[in-house]
This record gives sequence, C-alpha cells and structure tokens, in this order.
Amino acid sequence: MKMKMKGFKGFNSKLQCRNYQFEIGKEHEEQGASCCKYGFHFCENPLDVLIYYPPANSRYCEVEGAGEIDAEHTGDSKVAASKLTVKAEIGLLGLIKAGVEYIKSKVDWENNKETNTGDYSAATNTGDCSAATNTGNHSAATSAGDQSAATNTGNYSAATSAGYQSAATNTGYQSAATNTGNHSVATSTGHYSVSTNYGYYSAATNTGDCSAATNTGYCSVATNTGYQSAATNTGYQSAATNTGNYSAATNTGDCSAATNTGNQSAATNTGNRSAATNTGRYSVATNTGKYSVATNTGDYSAATVEGEDSIACSLGLEGKAKGKKGCWLVLAQWETSFGYRKLLEVKSVLVDGEIIKEDTFYTLVEGQVVEVE
Repeated sequence: MKMKMKGFKGFNSKLQCRNYQFEIGKEHEEQGASCCKYGFHFCENPLDVLIYYPPANSRYCEVEGAGEIDAEHTGDSKVAASKLTVKAEIGLLGLIKAGVEYIKSKVDWENNKETNTGDYSAATNTGDCSAATNTGNHSAATSAGDQSAATNTGNYSAATSAGYQSAATNTGYQSAATNTGNHSVATSTGHYSVSTNYGYYSAATNTGDCSAATNTGYCSVATNTGYQSAATNTGYQSAATNTGNYSAATNTGDCSAATNTGNQSAATNTGNRSAATNTGRYSVATNTGKYSVATNTGDYSAATVEGEDSIACSLGLEGKAKGKKGCWLVLAQWETSFGYRKLLEVKSVLVDGEIIKEDTFYTLVEGQVVEVE
C-alpha cells in the first residue's frame, strides 16, 4: 500500500536503530516494507515507542513514512515503510504530550454525558466540585472546574482535570491522566499509560509497564513502579522515582531528587542541591548542579557530577565515577568468589585536574584509583 503516514520512532543515543544511522530532515529508503521483517519501523501511537526504546538511554523523533507501507501488525501500532523521513526530535516530554493527544483523538466527544458505562463515550464537567466517570473502553472523562474528579477504568481512555485540587485516574491500558491545575493528582495503573501534571504541588503516578509520569510544576512528585518507565520533574523541590527496570528519573529543578532502584536505570539532576540515586545494576546517576550528590550502589554502575563541590559515589562491583575539578569521587572494591562477595576497601579522591583528571571515569583496582578506558 502506497501512502504517507505520520508517526513516532525511538533511537539509541547516536540516532541509530538496528545499527542503521539516521539523520534529521533526510529521507531514508529501502526496497519494500514488511512489518517485523524489513523496512523502516515506527509507531502510530507515541506510547507504543516506549515498548521498543525505554527512556533511560533513548531519543525520540516525529517521523513520516512513505512509499510501501505495511501496517499489518497485531499487539500495537507498529508500522513498516520503505521510506522514512525523520522530521524532528521531540524528546521524552514531546513523546508524552503526543501520546496524550493521540489518546484524546480516539475518543468520541459527541456523547457529552456526565457518566458513561459504554465504549467510545465521553463524560464532561465544567462546573466546580464536579465528577466525570467512564467505565467503558475508548472513553474520555473531563473536569474543568475546581475540586473536580475525572475517572476512567476502561482501556484507551483519557481523564483530564484542568481545575484546582483535581484528580484524574486511569486503570485501563494505554490510558492518559492529565492535570493542568494546582494541587492535582493524575494516576495511571494500566500499561502504556501517561500521567501528566503541569500545576503546582502535583503528583503523577504510574504502576503499569512502559508508563510515563511527568511534572513541570513546583514541589511535584512523579513515580513509576513499572518496567521501561519514565518519571520527569522540571520544577523546584521535585522528586522523580522509578523502581522498575529500564527506567529513567529526571529532575531539572533545584533541590530535587531522582531515584532508581531497578536495573539499567538512569537518574539525572541538573539543578542545584540535588540527589540522584541508583541501586540497580548497569545504572547511571548524574548531577550537573552545585552541591549535589550522585550515588550508585548497584554493580557495574556509574556516578557523574558536573557541578561545583559535589560528590559522585559508585559503591557497587566494578563501579566507576567522574566529576569536575573540585569534586570528590568515592569508590569501592569488592572480592567475589563462588557467589560470595567481600568489601575490600573504600577510597575517596579529590578531582584536582592533574593527578585525578576531570570528566574522566575512575575505578578502584587493588586499592588504587585508576582511570577507566
């Protein structure tokens, strides 16, 4: 089938997919397309991209497929095309916003009743102290008034509260819960879900796999306990927490905390006086603000600090750490034998720019701090 189709695609940090190098703005072409076999693959539903490219170390772009297009795929919205143009890089937040809009676009907004139990229904409230509830699939519940609640228990649903002290809740798959008002709560417990808060003192929570919880307001909390999840805060005094594997917790505001307890996770802070902590293996904790601490207790993990007077701690097996001049590195050395391990030594060093170079990873070997190739 020949046509043009817009979609979304994930890449590794080098903008590659299956060792193929893509370029933004360039049309790439292959001979034919067959889903899961050959051709360039992308997803119509932005949230489906998280299935294939977890947010810890991926890049996300808006794309356009053309030429031969094969959409014969079950389970998600994956598509194969013989031609693919990478239109623009939108990042994780852009992917989340696109996912919310995609879910909303699938809803029949004509049936404006306050309560719906059928599929493809819509429940809308614009008054204060109101409630909109949907229990059917492909539903939408919207409350624009203060102290409102919007709830969906069906799949492919959207719950939105734009008023103060509002709550939007989804328990179905591929759902979206969005709050733009202050003192709000958005919760998704289904797979491929999105919880988004743009107001102050907000909380966004996901317990499903491949989920995303995002806060851009002050004093916010974003939490994910599912696999391949992302929790992001851009406001001050925020906390982003992931306990699932392949997760990413990111804070760009001051006085923030990003925590991962799952394997192959990433916790990143760019604000001052922040803390990024990982307890899983193959994890990365990074701080770019002043007076920050990046800590990893998992094996084969890395801790990085780029702000002044900061500490990078990597205390797991074969851990490594690096920092700017004036920062301290804390490293541990372990002995392992037949499944048992023993802590041999812990050593701290100052990044002086000469003996210990800045922006260079170091590890502890035989009691000596050595540079990692």
